[in-house]
Amino acid sequence: MGALMAASDEAAYDLSPDELTEALSRESLALPPGAGYSAAHTALSAAHVAYENKFGHVFVICLDDFPQGEALDQVLAGIRARLSNEPEEERVLAAEELRRLARGRIARLVREGPRTGRGTASAAPVS
Repeated sequence: MGALMAASDEAAYDLSPDELTEALSRESLALPPGAGYSAAHTALSAAHVAYENKFGHVFVICLDDFPQGEALDQVLAGIRARLSNEPEEERVLAAEELRRLARGRIARLVREGPRTGRGTASAAPVS
């Protein structure tokens, strides 16, 4: 597992600007689970639009270290904080979040195995 994670990290660190752009374009906007419609989800949707308009890609954040119940708060706090970044600084942070997402996906695949049937093996990021 350690060698697999090291290879994943090395690949992430070696992404060219064009490869990073492509990787970011393949991430989807996924809202954290919630109890339906809420003012927080409305605020999050507006923040996602502002982020995409400023940086040209979806917001990516790895929430593996947080309890599921804190996901919405973490995404809102993260997107608000990162909206003040300069584009180059944000690309560095987005690349790091992609690296962390990849590590989490690999760990889940190793731990749980690939999903079969109609589902996919990748976990949806909170972007």
